[in-house]
Amino acid sequence: MEKKKKTTETENDEMIMQTGEEEQQAPQERSKDDLQRELAAMKADFVHTPMQMTPELEELLAKDIRAEGKKDKKRGAQMLSVLANHNFYANGLTPEELRTTLEDLGPTYVKIGQIMSSRVDLLPESYCAELEKLRQNVKEMDPAIVRAMIEAETGKKIDEIYSEFRDKPIGSASIGQVHYGVLRDGTKVVTKVQRPLIAETMEKDFELLKKLAPMVGGVAPADAGEDAMDLVTIINEFEKVTKEELDFRIEAANTKFFKNVVLADGQVTCPTVIDELTTERIFTMTFVEGCSVSKKDELPEHGIDRIQAGRDILESYVHQVFDVGVFHADPHQGNIMVSNGKVYWIDFGMIGEITEADMNALTDLVVGLLKGDTEEMANGVLAIGTGSAMTDRGKLKEDLEALSNKYMNVSSLNDIDFSALLGEVCDLSDRHHIVLPGRYTMLVRSFLTVEGVMEQLCPELNLFEVISDKLMDRMKKSFSLEKEILSLGEGVLDVGKKVSRIPQLISDTLSDLMKGHMKINLELTGYNDLMNSLGDMINNIILIIVGCVLFSGGCRLCATDIKPIAPNGMPLIALIILMAGISLIIFALKRIFKKKG
Repeated sequence: MEKKKKTTETENDEMIMQTGEEEQQAPQERSKDDLQRELAAMKADFVHTPMQMTPELEELLAKDIRAEGKKDKKRGAQMLSVLANHNFYANGLTPEELRTTLEDLGPTYVKIGQIMSSRVDLLPESYCAELEKLRQNVKEMDPAIVRAMIEAETGKKIDEIYSEFRDKPIGSASIGQVHYGVLRDGTKVVTKVQRPLIAETMEKDFELLKKLAPMVGGVAPADAGEDAMDLVTIINEFEKVTKEELDFRIEAANTKFFKNVVLADGQVTCPTVIDELTTERIFTMTFVEGCSVSKKDELPEHGIDRIQAGRDILESYVHQVFDVGVFHADPHQGNIMVSNGKVYWIDFGMIGEITEADMNALTDLVVGLLKGDTEEMANGVLAIGTGSAMTDRGKLKEDLEALSNKYMNVSSLNDIDFSALLGEVCDLSDRHHIVLPGRYTMLVRSFLTVEGVMEQLCPELNLFEVISDKLMDRMKKSFSLEKEILSLGEGVLDVGKKVSRIPQLISDTLSDLMKGHMKINLELTGYNDLMNSLGDMINNIILIIVGCVLFSGGCRLCATDIKPIAPNGMPLIALIILMAGISLIIFALKRIFKKKG
């Protein structure tokens, strides 16, 4: 039967393509925050629709439907029994307790655990590591069900869509599996097919769980330890992530965004989404006919050597994080392919986002580290995360000073292991009860993953050199000469005001010391001449201070590549500032010696 498409879906797809075309023309005109808002807008209008079954699919699933109907009648009592049998209400939900609870709740919850095992942005790493144990022995779907699902979603017979369709899956996961096919026009594709009834079953189970959790004391006590979590919170997070994972249109939107915006005009690319074969429950994209970067000996057969592939991966990843603020959150070797001389990113089911404010805070943290400025480092950490009533800024600065001392001999950004530094910040934040956002945790994990990929592929390339270049670019762009001069001027004026108050301060001090002991009346003559002379001296000192500051600033700017460049190879602005500083110093010295003469 012909399946009707929702108007909202059609409009959303058009918006995705239009936005992608605009970004491809002028991506530099968009800030990170703008790009992230546009990506969110692409996915905002997706509305869940009940699954429409063909008679063939109903017949294939009849047994499973009857079994689910029987389970529904007793499901509440079974869940309550399972939850009551686990003693997490006394100690909090530990990682092992969470895994065993999901196993006892049944196959549906094992699938939820499999999905959540990779979400370090939502669960602590200890929980994710424990849930990884649920990923073993994923059962393949019946090929007849896979074909019937595709036909139900598209309204077409398999032979009308594909000239070749392979029943043996390329990969099988908790919520679906991927099959290779060739379309009637010769395009090689892969189609991801969702397991039938899984979305409906999970939706019902989540509703039950949310009702039952408070009945068994879902909140962990304060002394439960670091590895104990709130059951109600876990259920809410599980539900949110699972709904996103079960809507394949979200992964399709992510893929389009990377294709049209993040990777536009670059050497690195990704598969193309086949819109007419993509719905809430199936997702089709072009097949990447190549090999994983893990097979580095085979890379030349696909038109690229390992060094070039490594450079392309590094530049693409750093561009995603620093320039766009949207990055591949699971960049392991299996998700990076090579084909026809190009690197391909695949599988955009999980992407990360880092805001401009986050990047500014990270920059402040690194700059503070290099300067040994614990105040600036503390500001950076607290700008990234959120402190609590238990956060002691003084103790935080003490630990940051220890971290700074560790890097005290570092004189260049290239010498900083960026992923290790981010990991240390995570540990430090945890000790000081500072809650870091999930996007930051996701960034740390992705950095570590890319670092591991590079160690295997081409260890001679340095990820941190590329990162340091990006950070230097950010610092140059954020440098404001006007702001710096105004800041220096304010400091000089403040010094001048304090110096001008010295006679009054001396007078007040003597008055306080002598009060009650003696009374002295003095009539000073020539006082005005003295003050005028002192004022001239203060003015000359201020001019010399300003000249020295300008001279120092000009010297620092000589080490940059700010345009335009003077004939002698120095930045023109640096030359101007140097000359201004020298002129002020000479002018002030002439006035002093003239006065003496």
